[in-house]
Amino acid sequence: MTESILSKFDMTGKTVIITGAAGLLGKQFSIALAQAGANVVVADLAGIPAAENANEIKEMGLNAIAVEVDITDPDSTKAMVERALTAFGSVDVLVNSAALDPKFDSANILSQNVNEFETYPLSSWKQALEVNLTGMFLASQAAVLPMLEQGRGVIVNISSIYGLVGPDQRLYERPDGTRQFKPVYYSVTKAGVLGFTRYLATYYAGKNIRVNALTPGGVFNDHDAIFTAQYSARTVLGRMANLDEMNAAMLFLCSDASSYMTGSNLVVDGGWTVW
Repeated sequence: MTESILSKFDMTGKTVIITGAAGLLGKQFSIALAQAGANVVVADLAGIPAAENANEIKEMGLNAIAVEVDITDPDSTKAMVERALTAFGSVDVLVNSAALDPKFDSANILSQNVNEFETYPLSSWKQALEVNLTGMFLASQAAVLPMLEQGRGVIVNISSIYGLVGPDQRLYERPDGTRQFKPVYYSVTKAGVLGFTRYLATYYAGKNIRVNALTPGGVFNDHDAIFTAQYSARTVLGRMANLDEMNAAMLFLCSDASSYMTGSNLVVDGGWTVW
């Protein structure tokens, strides 16, 4: 009998570590992968929200643990992997979702700095490189060791449309003429994620470890009407993504449904980068 295509998406018995799992998309990913049968390690610097997320998953009758982790600290990332191995016995998938990402939704827009390139602080630049790139490097270094021992593994790195194209800074201009900018580090680090993805994919050629990237477009999160309209007008589909619209792509990349895919970048952006 031919195997059902749905079985390719089944994550039962597989352990997934998600960094940044208390974040906007990280929380969505953790719930979706748990619903697909995975044992989920909800890892985040914010320990309390991570625990709340893990508890929410467990209340659904699914498997999850919370781990507080600082991905810029190699001892912390190693401890995260050890917790996963102790709890579930394997590390099958790592989702590198943790990152600094300046938000322009209604809850955060007023707290954003202007972020002009000419005066952008060196300290902020260094911090972003440490989290968005070095953190991904350290988490991957720690997680890949049990994958090599197991003879299999999957890594999924989260990039951004601004790692593919330059930010449209007109989006951040307000009706009164005041301006803010998506900061320089965001495009640079998200482009770096794609290079890191390709490097790991080829480095582990022949090791049965697949490494891909997921590049989301803008996800609606209570943005104001002006920003939402301006962003939506620049997409082919004419809207921002709903909060759950990256989940199926994530499941595809984590599961055997993408078994012949490595070193690739799956873009889910409503057509933003097509124009």
